[in-house]
Amino acid sequence: MTENTDVVVIGGGYAGVMAANRLTRRDDVTVTLINPRPSFVERIRLHQLVGGSHNAAVDYRDVLAEGVDLVVDTVTRIDAAGRRVTLATGGTVGYDYLIYAVGSGSADPRVPGAAEFAYPIAAFEEARRLRAVLDTTPVTAAVTVVGGGPTGIETAAELAEIGRAVTLVCGEVLGPYLHPRGRRSVARRLAELGVTVLDGPGATVTAVTGDAVRLGDGRELPSEVTIWTAGFGVPDLAARSGLSTDALGRLRTDETLTSVDDVRVVAAGDAAAPSDLPFRMSCQAAVQLGPHAADTVLSRIAGEPPAPLALALIAQCVSLGRQAGIFQMAHRNDVAMGLYLGGRPGAKLKEFICKGILWQLAYQARRPGSLDFPAWAKDGRRRRLLRTEASDVDTRLKTVGDRGRPSRSESGR
Repeated sequence: MTENTDVVVIGGGYAGVMAANRLTRRDDVTVTLINPRPSFVERIRLHQLVGGSHNAAVDYRDVLAEGVDLVVDTVTRIDAAGRRVTLATGGTVGYDYLIYAVGSGSADPRVPGAAEFAYPIAAFEEARRLRAVLDTTPVTAAVTVVGGGPTGIETAAELAEIGRAVTLVCGEVLGPYLHPRGRRSVARRLAELGVTVLDGPGATVTAVTGDAVRLGDGRELPSEVTIWTAGFGVPDLAARSGLSTDALGRLRTDETLTSVDDVRVVAAGDAAAPSDLPFRMSCQAAVQLGPHAADTVLSRIAGEPPAPLALALIAQCVSLGRQAGIFQMAHRNDVAMGLYLGGRPGAKLKEFICKGILWQLAYQARRPGSLDFPAWAKDGRRRRLLRTEASDVDTRLKTVGDRGRPSRSESGR
């Protein structure tokens, strides 16, 4: 009789759902997905929730395989030695393997006043709270969006398109990931929408108050609603549970996504730090890391060595309101290239991709393991980079060892 294997997945975002669905490839695997919300959140649409064009939530029945047991609760501790997790409601769930897919959220802002007066939008509840605030704020009120990354750009454009007076404070540069050509296209679209873009050395926020934002160059901007999109953080669950994490709190793993502390703990998504060289926090990475984490677990169950990572990060999509967007092409190592698709075609492609991700989740629920990125699209240079770094470390250690080794004349004393 085949022994059953219990796998617990913590986190029901893109990576967690993809992992849970893929695990159902085997009938002798029981999959439990633990998530604090009863609905799947389309995180890539949270700026639309803020702007009122989408609710950003989907019933789990539409994206999760029937064989997955959904537990609506929050994990407060992982007991790796005892192979069980503790829930906020007081119960525990045991496991044979654990997939850590807790995702990311708003980073703790260290700017004075930001935590008290600015509104983060990295989580569903945060976006709904901001939406309620905007619903009761006059359309002429000054809105400041802090952060020049994709979330900041998308939020600023979404609000400006519906008539809000928006200032986007970027820090050093607008869209750091973008190629200069793509950045100019984004800047043009934001100007068309009436967004005031502030970037450069002085465009760093130094303080936030209830009605203003102060910048590093001394300027003070009136701001009735300040939206904080500057950076992401990860939950501290792994660190609190005694597992090894990087400086940001991501679970440290090898290239198979296996924890450096425990072969029965595997990570996926934004909270994973493989080889201390984590991928850009993104849906694009999550929908590939999730299946890979599942494959690592399935390989171990089958008694086979799990395969190392190989991801295809080929582009970044940024919506610029409902009528425009940009599809920024990238090299396989996730470095932006000069090729992009902007304007109305860019918006249509972004919407196609957003809908396509939901379709992909649902398809994997019905036919687990049926979709994978082609090998030619995946970055093979990561392994070479890791080998080079390892070689450099070995060389440095050897040099230190040689320096510390006594000479023949010294050893003869």
